[in-house]
Amino acid sequence: MGRIGISCLFPASWHFSISPVGCPRILNTNLRQIMVISVLAAAVSLLYFSVVIIRNKYGRLTRDKKFQRYLARVTDIEATDTNNPNVNYGIVVDCGSSGSRVFVYCWPRHNGNPHDLLDIRQMRDKNRKPVVMKIKPGISEFATSPEKVSDYISPLLNFAAEHVPRAKHKETPLYILCTAGMRILPESQQKAILEDLLTDIPVHFDFLFSDSHAEVISGKQEGVYAWIGINFVLGRFEHIEDDDEAVVEVNIPGSESSEAIVRKRTAGILDMGGVSTQIAYEVPKTEEVAKNLLAEFNLGCDVHQTEHVYRVYVATFLGFGGNAARQRYEDRIFANTIQKNRLLGKQTGLTPDMPYLDPCLPLDIKDEIQQNGQTIYLRGTGDFDLCRETIQPFMNKTNETQTSLNGVYQPPIHFQNSEFYGFSEFYYCTEDVLRMGGDYNAAKFTKAAKDYCATKWSILRERFDRGLYASHADLHRLKYQCFKSAWMFEVFHRGFSFPVNYKSLKTALQVYDKEVQWTLGAILYRTRFLPLRKIGMLIIPCSGGCPKLCCAVWQPPPYGATKHLQCAAWN
Repeated sequence: MGRIGISCLFPASWHFSISPVGCPRILNTNLRQIMVISVLAAAVSLLYFSVVIIRNKYGRLTRDKKFQRYLARVTDIEATDTNNPNVNYGIVVDCGSSGSRVFVYCWPRHNGNPHDLLDIRQMRDKNRKPVVMKIKPGISEFATSPEKVSDYISPLLNFAAEHVPRAKHKETPLYILCTAGMRILPESQQKAILEDLLTDIPVHFDFLFSDSHAEVISGKQEGVYAWIGINFVLGRFEHIEDDDEAVVEVNIPGSESSEAIVRKRTAGILDMGGVSTQIAYEVPKTEEVAKNLLAEFNLGCDVHQTEHVYRVYVATFLGFGGNAARQRYEDRIFANTIQKNRLLGKQTGLTPDMPYLDPCLPLDIKDEIQQNGQTIYLRGTGDFDLCRETIQPFMNKTNETQTSLNGVYQPPIHFQNSEFYGFSEFYYCTEDVLRMGGDYNAAKFTKAAKDYCATKWSILRERFDRGLYASHADLHRLKYQCFKSAWMFEVFHRGFSFPVNYKSLKTALQVYDKEVQWTLGAILYRTRFLPLRKIGMLIIPCSGGCPKLCCAVWQPPPYGATKHLQCAAWN
């Protein structure tokens, strides 16, 4: 019979063997041999149980972290406790091109742990619905009657005032921030609208509202706010905790050290509104970018600590929002049709019986373009591929490499190690009608868009009447869904050069049950409640209403008071 030999591991005097039929042999071994067997067995057992305990402990910690994250998501959709005196509030009014919306945010007192972020959330009413309200039209519609702006925006402020506890009004900051619709107005008209707000609102409301709280923000600011907001919600400003988190090596701008640090990979953002489109993503120190396209800011609390400096490429494109693009497209149709009719003696589009055939409208829908007292009649042919081909010249692409819309420089994107979130029209285009919001797949999207465009308008209307689309989808959305689907696709793939097999775009309205708009980044930045990074440091507001990010060193009494260290802006 075979034997198991264990002789090479011990001194010669310890040699022994075990035979399957010689068990009594063990009984005759000396005491030293028995001790060796016992020690060996004990060591193996100890090693085994150590591995099991460590695995269980690590697994439990991982499960605990995941449970805490789950718990945070669950509690985040609970009604806000307005009776809690430790809850603070902030209000942001987004004055966009097609309408204005008010968002009410809230946050509890910080827990004191300098490694934790302040927990800013969207306020929820007693029915657990987000406290948000939208009105139409856009504020820019009052360009010629600025004295009516305060009355226009009052319903939003009354709505917010009803939800924020009365005792908190005086300490609740109110920001009225206007975007692309106002940017295209002459400066004199912008100023008249803002002056009416600054004059009338303090008379009727007790919110914390200073002159710097109402302004027309630049496209660059809007892009940075959106980038901060999404990465805050995703936890990308926090320290690395899990081994499975995506990370990047970053050379910090302004750092004396040439060594790269490893931190969480941030997400890029794409935001297409009614008038403009923005893109923002982090770029390495080695990439040369023009100052007007670069935002560099420190989210830490010490000017000498540069590990939380972020270098973000931000580009905004006026006229590339969904509604503005459709307007440009219709202007081209009108001008070309009138010119061709004049030159060729045709009557295309001049009567409903001889309409202009528009590939970007659903099949058989009828529409009109009216300009200067003239009307061009349209009928949809629902040809998605032809629509894409027709709108490609509107990208204004050049033959130069590394450029995007309008020939603007775009730094390289590492597609294999990147993640982007698409908001506003990127989400509405994929979800409201096509019901494909979330992980974007170009092949599935184009198939769904083709099918939608080629469906007769009468059938689309029937589906709409049966409530088969998103609750907030209206007839305007149905009518221009075909065009906007093609526009979104072309901007993403041709304008910004994302490959058609790119799998890391998520179109979203909410992340972790939070509606992530650029307004979240604005309240984070403007109220200075960004992450606390180091023990003994506390973020406080700048004195004198400084509209920048300010940080201070804090020492508990009686060691001293606060001392400002840094004010950082991206301009």
